[in-house]
Amino acid sequence: MSDALHIVLDDTAMTAAGQGNVLASRLIHRAHAESGWYLYAPACALVEADRARPGTAEHLAALPGIAVLDLDLPAALALAGRETWAAAHCRYAARPTPDRPDGAIVATTSPKRWHGEPVRVLDLNA
Repeated sequence: MSDALHIVLDDTAMTAAGQGNVLASRLIHRAHAESGWYLYAPACALVEADRARPGTAEHLAALPGIAVLDLDLPAALALAGRETWAAAHCRYAARPTPDRPDGAIVATTSPKRWHGEPVRVLDLNA
């Protein structure tokens, strides 16, 4: 198990960050200021967040602590059979990889959306 903390923001977390959610803001600050904290914004979720709250995508993409994850071919193939691209891209981004053997945690303000999915969830509603 790694000491690094990898967190994927879903579209609801991105929207919440733009609306001043304290927990989302803390995640962004830590990813920028602390070693071992990694925050990811999957492109499909970024699009959905911007649809819900225009300006969100540009704002989050400009923050130094957030890595925007492109929709590459493997990700696109993983999304093909899913209902929503935003959630599917987050799920794909949270899977274990050689760089993240434990996978990533999905930060969300809608934890019920993730019931039954093979991801760990961080509820930003606390």
